[in-house]
Amino acid sequence: MAEAPGNYTGPEKAAILLMSLGEQDAAQVLKLMGPKEVQKIGTVMANLSNVSRNQVGQVLGNFIKSVGEQTAMGIGNEDYIRKMFQAALGEEKASGVIDRILQGQKSKGMEALKWMDPKGVAEVIRMEHPQIIAIVLAYLDSDHAAEILSYIPERIRPDLVMRIASLDGIQPQALQELDDIMEKQFSGQSNLKSSSVGGVKAAADILNFMDASEENEIMDNVREANTEMGDQIQDLMFVFDNLEEVEGAGIQALLREVSTETLVLALKGASEGIKNKIFGNMSKRAGEMLRDDLETRGPVRVSEMETAQKEILAIARRMAESGDLILGGGGEAYV
Repeated sequence: MAEAPGNYTGPEKAAILLMSLGEQDAAQVLKLMGPKEVQKIGTVMANLSNVSRNQVGQVLGNFIKSVGEQTAMGIGNEDYIRKMFQAALGEEKASGVIDRILQGQKSKGMEALKWMDPKGVAEVIRMEHPQIIAIVLAYLDSDHAAEILSYIPERIRPDLVMRIASLDGIQPQALQELDDIMEKQFSGQSNLKSSSVGGVKAAADILNFMDASEENEIMDNVREANTEMGDQIQDLMFVFDNLEEVEGAGIQALLREVSTETLVLALKGASEGIKNKIFGNMSKRAGEMLRDDLETRGPVRVSEMETAQKEILAIARRMAESGDLILGGGGEAYV
């Protein structure tokens, strides 16, 4: 990797900065990060190479300049945090993020779940009331919650999804009590408004990360019990066909992150619209090679095709979270 500092991604700049701090100081910074950030930056660190002393100096210089331009209100000021996120994301989108950050400072038990493997979390919460399970799943990141849901008995999955979709926030006191329950599970023994946990969008986000067969079965049961809710969830789900609505620059960025093998498997069952979108954003030579791969590749299992499509969608969502592309689908843009 020998790029100009301006071409480094955020995680790459963070990795360079941490590696410049030394082991002990970097470790203290990592302790303040969430599991996803730690994993992402750790992966970048492992792959970082050929960074010149000049590039390191420029990255550090940009960081110092950025810090120097920050407000004097001080880190940890709730009003400042709220205003900053609202300016960046808009009031509606920022509210859930802000509440999770500020409430998370006090939520030791719930925060601990983020670091556990999905099967372990399922074991911890499986005997709880379905409403408690629903709140826990809504509190966690969507991909993590989806994996946990796959370890929960099939018969109660649709009920949990409906409970998540029906959530309209949760009072701080109730969330604190739930946090105490989770903390006791591990140990063996506010001023905020309602936290934005749950809702139709949260249910849709979780289902987006489920295997297609599990997702379809849950949605069929949800629609049978509540047609209107099922339609609302479906409208907010981002599926592989929705990639046709992503702008060309976003598709090009996405293709740089996807392996040829995964792309071939995913396109075996894709619509002509999706194929045209992909080919239209590749060089002529790359497009010809991909067409050859598709033609020479024999039949593939539906499960393999669906897994590949889910993998591409997961990459797209991660890129959307970091601002590298905008996903359009279900009548709404995810940013």
